[in-house]
Amino acid sequence: MPISVAYVSRETANNLWRNRLMAIAAILTVGVSLSLVGTALLLRQAVNNSLSALQANVDLQIFVNPGASLATAATIKSLTEQTPQIKHCNYLDHQQSYDNAVKLFRAQGEAAAISALTVATTPPVFQCTLVHAGDAATVATVFTGQAGIFKVEYPAKSIHTLESISRVAQIVLLVLALVLLVSSVVLILNAIRMAIFSRRREVGVMRLVGATAWFIRLPFMMEGLVQGVIGAAIAVGMVILGDVGIRALLHHFPEFQNAIVPGHDVVMTEIFVVLVGVIVGVGGSAVAVRRFLDV
Repeated sequence: MPISVAYVSRETANNLWRNRLMAIAAILTVGVSLSLVGTALLLRQAVNNSLSALQANVDLQIFVNPGASLATAATIKSLTEQTPQIKHCNYLDHQQSYDNAVKLFRAQGEAAAISALTVATTPPVFQCTLVHAGDAATVATVFTGQAGIFKVEYPAKSIHTLESISRVAQIVLLVLALVLLVSSVVLILNAIRMAIFSRRREVGVMRLVGATAWFIRLPFMMEGLVQGVIGAAIAVGMVILGDVGIRALLHHFPEFQNAIVPGHDVVMTEIFVVLVGVIVGVGGSAVAVRRFLDV
């Protein structure tokens, strides 16, 4: 018995209408769960962008003792030039280091810290960029404890904190998404089961007149596919709206511009979300047809 597009479309629409409440619940659950999946993926990309920008700036700061002589500073400079992991360093003397510290404290609203600073007590600093940002800990070990060096700092704590927060947020979002995806599959399965039960007499008649297994199964499987695709479309819209909102918000905070996810990454995330929606819809309907449709 040939399968026509008109027949499949009509029967799929009829099944969705008969079980519209269950179908709506399944679609909304798919939409919410895939929105969480898309958000988690974009969050990971935003954090990776921020980490790359953070590591592309000053990787290591070597603070010289405020009372160190020029000869000591020259020795430290020579040591930085001999260290292969260091690409180059910028030296800030007392005045330049003081001006830089005042600018940072003013941006943070630390008026008390500014008043406590003086040019003479502000340590000069070598701001160094490394060949590989991951070598910061190794280079810091080399310079820590050297004569004339006050302390060595690198953004390991900031990077670790950002990675930890991102990791926890992604795990929470993905766990919630997984729970909701399982719920989506169950809802789609139940919707197909109810459609099969309501049409059991029709299915029996079709079997008697020689309808093939796929002729009977295809409308039910298309029902699950439609639910998954519509849910994925809702998720795509929600993720796009979220991305637009975040871009508009970050526009007012130039220091966070690096967290903006490029357009092509957003598109790839949306494609992935749609594919997952298709898999969820087809998977749920396939299980239902296999278990409850005796053809």
